[in-house]
Amino acid sequence: MKPKTLLMLDGTEYIDKAKNVTVKDFWSWAYSDLLVNTNRSVLAEFLVATALEVANEPRIEWDYVDLRYRGHIIEVKTSAYVQSWPQVKLSKIVFDIAKKQGWDASTNTEKPTKGRYSDCYVFCLFTEQDSQQANILDLNKWAFYVVNTEIINKEFREQKSVTLNTIKKLVDPVTYGNLKRTVDDVLQVN
Repeated sequence: MKPKTLLMLDGTEYIDKAKNVTVKDFWSWAYSDLLVNTNRSVLAEFLVATALEVANEPRIEWDYVDLRYRGHIIEVKTSAYVQSWPQVKLSKIVFDIAKKQGWDASTNTEKPTKGRYSDCYVFCLFTEQDSQQANILDLNKWAFYVVNTEIINKEFREQKSVTLNTIKKLVDPVTYGNLKRTVDDVLQVN
C-alpha cells in the first residue's frame, strides 16, 4: 500500500466544525515552544531544508530520511545548551549517531539491518548559553557542523553518540548562510 501524498498546508485552512479555528491556530497552540527538544529538532531540519532550498514538500515524520537533497540523504541532529525548563547548569552537547533500522516511507518497508543510511550528517547547535536571551529564531545563534557519513562510520563505528568537542576535531562550524555551500562540498555536488 502506497503512503498518502501529503499536501503543504499554509495555516489558513479551517478545522472542520470548529468555529473559526484554523491550522495556524493549532500550530501556534502546539508548537510555540521551539526550544523544547522535540520542536527544536524539527526546527533544525526546517532550517537545513530552507538553506538547501528543499522545504517545498511536507516533512514525513517517521521516514528514515530527514532530508533528500540532489540525490543524497541528509541526517539532521540538534542540541542546545539551554532548554525550556529550569536548569541548574548548561546541557552537555551530545548528538545521536546510533545506527537505526528505519522505515522507508517511499516503499513502505523497513530497512533490513541497522545502519547509518545518510550521505552526511548536519549537526545543528543552538549556541545561546543564557536562557533569558534564548531567541531560537536568531540564525546568528546557530552553528552547523557538516560531516560525511563515511567519516562517522570510520571514526565512530558502533558508537551511539558523539560530543561537540569530538565533532569540532573533525570539522569547523559554518553559519546558516554558508550551510548550502558546505553541504555541497561535503557531498561533492556541483
